[in-house]
Amino acid sequence: MDLTMIVSQLFEGMITSFNIFVLTLIFSLPLGLIVSFGRMSKNIILRVFTKTYISIMRGTPLMLQLLVVYFGPYFILGINISNNYRFVAVIIAFVLNYAAYFAEIYRSGIESMPVGQYEAANVLGYSKMQTFVKIIFPQVIKRILPPVTNEVITLIKDTSLAFAIAVSEMFTVAKAIASREKNMIAFIAAGIFYYVFNFIVAFIMERMEKNLNYYR
Repeated sequence: MDLTMIVSQLFEGMITSFNIFVLTLIFSLPLGLIVSFGRMSKNIILRVFTKTYISIMRGTPLMLQLLVVYFGPYFILGINISNNYRFVAVIIAFVLNYAAYFAEIYRSGIESMPVGQYEAANVLGYSKMQTFVKIIFPQVIKRILPPVTNEVITLIKDTSLAFAIAVSEMFTVAKAIASREKNMIAFIAAGIFYYVFNFIVAFIMERMEKNLNYYR
């Protein structure tokens, strides 16, 4: 098999990896914010629930969570699962996992804001919602962007874990090609794909961070 054919097959796997990456961010970023509110809630039941959820998601391997989400409906509820559910299970597991990490990042950013800003906004007649949306959250975004960038880059590499439930993302395709061709070309090409993907994402996040820098 020539290099062009290998790259073509890897590109198909890259599309799957990219879809996992994008869908995970679309759902986990807002879910993480919601979970962070629960983590900071004055309601002890909600606070304990979200704290337990975060602890479980961060304390167990993502691969195990993938297997539980995929096989759980059958072994726990007796629901027959189809091949079409594989990709859905990947997205569910990734979203739940990354939402927990993003929740802690949001929480650290929100709790780092000076209390005086809330008090000043209250004096000016802002409601709690207006204070958060217009004053607090924009500053939180600037503060949490570096740790969010680290998680986003980790997510790119974690997409390879989808192989655990036989979703053919790029790493799975590379392994199949390498096994068939008995050489390392597919792995090298996959490594280049991952590096370029990471480089582009890191560049975009860096530009965002500079655009939010108020002290340029």
